[in-house]
Formats: sequence, structure tokens, C-alpha cells
Amino acid sequence: MKALRVALGALGWLALVALCFWAWHLKDPHLRFLRAWEVPLLLALAGGGVAIVWRFARRSLRPMLLGLLCAVMLCSGADELSSRQRRAEVLAASDAQARRLGAHFIVGYENAEMPMLRELARHGAIGGIFVTGRNVRGRSATQLREEISSLQDLRTAAGLPPLIVATDQEGGAVSRLSPLIERQPSLATLIDTDVPENELAQRARAYGEQQGRALAALGITLNFSPVVDLRTGRAPGRWDLHTRIDERAISADPALVAEVARAYEQGLEAAGVQGTLKHFPGLAGVAEDTHHVTGFLRTPAVRLATHDWKPFQEVSASTQAAVMLAHVIVPELDPDHPASFSRKIVQSVIRGAWGHDGLLVTDDLTMGAAYDRGLCNATVRALNAGVDLLLVAYDHDKYFDAMHCARQAESRGAIDAAMLAASASRLARNPRLRGLSQ
Repeated sequence: MKALRVALGALGWLALVALCFWAWHLKDPHLRFLRAWEVPLLLALAGGGVAIVWRFARRSLRPMLLGLLCAVMLCSGADELSSRQRRAEVLAASDAQARRLGAHFIVGYENAEMPMLRELARHGAIGGIFVTGRNVRGRSATQLREEISSLQDLRTAAGLPPLIVATDQEGGAVSRLSPLIERQPSLATLIDTDVPENELAQRARAYGEQQGRALAALGITLNFSPVVDLRTGRAPGRWDLHTRIDERAISADPALVAEVARAYEQGLEAAGVQGTLKHFPGLAGVAEDTHHVTGFLRTPAVRLATHDWKPFQEVSASTQAAVMLAHVIVPELDPDHPASFSRKIVQSVIRGAWGHDGLLVTDDLTMGAAYDRGLCNATVRALNAGVDLLLVAYDHDKYFDAMHCARQAESRGAIDAAMLAASASRLARNPRLRGLSQ
């Protein structure tokens, strides 16, 4: 009996410590699936843990028990309150600052949140939306097209530029809009099926045109494709649950990747859609899954410049493709910040050495590799680095936190005004991105 009491008491203490950790990380994107009922659940479990420990623990430990309970309640309550305040502030903002900063955010959404999304679109507090599997599940192409069109009508009525409408339709495993759009095999299959060399570019362009027409018919203007990371030839690591780059990459040969990606991008553009080269600085040498942890690219910079970066550099120079920046640290170039918000890398490599003045977009800022370094930190640094579009896709609630951070930073002079103005200029001169005629 005594052993049982000890075991139950220990279990209760462990539960309370775990709940304190949960309360501290209440709004973490990894826990998004609990978002609708996380606070009541947390408090209910905390109450249960307290009851168990109170019953089986020594009386001298009861003050500590009450302290832990108070910590859980204070952390969860403060986090919930501040989250609601930031959301209300951003939703109420319709000033020039909201439009100036909002133009740089692409935000995911749920169908149930359309009223909120419509307010953000009408006020200019967002620059674009991200459409993915949750937005097409159980719906028809007509429904999605009308939803996007209604948002664009709001922008027109408000005298604002059309929204950027982005998606992730690579083909193969990553085909977020299928089955509304016919699922195409990955671009790599053009090579795997031994297409004659003189036909490869032609078929890649036809692939892009077919995909582009289907996307444009829905109102999509920006596609996060093609993947121009190089194939590695190795199996994904044990904890690589989402990146799995060899299943998505075109080839291990940078020249071949550039050829296919360029032709594919030209096909997309011919259909009125802009593509995105991803994921700079390249994931071939990265073992970590950046959806959860920071990735490190330790390949020498000289090798990257002459090998891994060639498709990014060559295709971006000859097309209008945007470049997506991954949450990957290149220790040789910037040991402190991922490329997605590294001013050193953006300005010295992409804007400097390459002379590239096209659009740059971050990978999703709610991925662990960015979020765990501080969403405010990532948001402000990305804008100051000269990144044009900040993607908040998976946990779109975090847009309100990111926008609040950007507003506060600009108000205290922590946003580089020259960088922001240059970025706004790049956005303004990309009519294709907003579905306008050339």
C-alpha cells in the first residue's frame, strides 16, 4: 500500500511538472491541434494532478504543490490574455502602418475563419494568403475559386492591391491542391523516365504550363515550386518526418536541375503564375528536419557557390521566380542566424554576389527551426535582412503575434526603413505575382 501511495504521488508530481512545461509553451505550433480547448484542458489536468498529490504527498510539500498550481494558472492565463490582446489590436488596426507592414505577410487560414480573414484583407493588414490541403478538403474547385475571388473583390473595393495567393503544388508527394488539381508526378520523373535530352526542357515547360493553367483557374498567383535542392542519394534520417528532400528534388546534378527548373518556371509564367525556387541555401547537406529543429549546412561556402547554389542563381537570373529561404544555419557565413532571417547571407550572397533583386520569401515561420528562436526575433530580422514576404502558414494564429512584433519594432525605430522601402518597391513591380497583366 505504501509503495502505491509513493508511486501515485510521484506520478502526480511528474504530471504537474509536465503541465508547467505545457503552460510555458501554451501557444507552441506543435500543440496547435489542442488550440481550441487547450486552456480548459490544461487547468482540468492541473486540478487532477493537484488532487492526487494533495492526497498522497506529505503535508510539508503542499505549499510547493499550490505554488506549481498557481504557476500553471498564471502562465496559461497570461499567455491567453496577451494572445487575445494582440489579436484584437491587429484586427482593429486599419492605419498606414498596418498596410505598410501587412503587405509583407502571407498567411494561412481555415475556412471557419473567413470573417476574420476578410477583415485583415479589407484593412490591408496582410499581403497574401496561403491555400493548402485544409482549404480544399471536401470542397469543389468552384467553391475555392469563388472564395478567393470574394477576397480579391474586397481588396478592389478598398483600393488595395490584389492579394498574393500562394500554394504548395510541387507535384508528386507535395500536391496540396489535389484532387481539385490533377496530381502530376514529381518533376524528377521527367529524368527518371529517360526523356531524350533534346526533349527534356520542352516537357518540363509543358509540365509547368499544365500546372500553371490549373492553378491560375483557381486564382493562385504564386506557387512554392520548384524544389532545386540537390538530391543526396541517401535515405531520410530517422527524425526526418516532413522534409524528405530526395523524394522531392529533381536531380543531384546542378546543371540538370537548373535546366528542368528553368523550363518549368517558364511554363508556369506563361500560364500567369510565378514560381519559387526552394529551399535556399539548399537542403542537400542538411540532416535535420527544420519543421522541428534548426538545420545546419556545414558544406564549405566555396562548394555551395560552385555547386549547390547554381540552380538558384541561374534560374533566378533568367526568370521571375521568387526564392524561398530555409531555416538553415550556414556556420561559415552566419553562425548565429538561419538564412531565412540572416542579413549577412541575404545581403552578401543573394543581393550582393548574385546581384539578385527579385523576391525573397521565408519558409513558414511557425516551423520549429524559426519559432524556437523567437517569432519576434525572426520577424524583425527577416524584414531588416531585406526579405520581402514572411510566410505564416501552418499555425496561422501566430500571424497576430508576428504582426504585433513588427508594429512595435517599427514604432521604436527597430525596423530598417530603407530595407522595408526597397522590399515594397520589389513587391510593387511584380504584377504577375498579384495576378495582373504584364
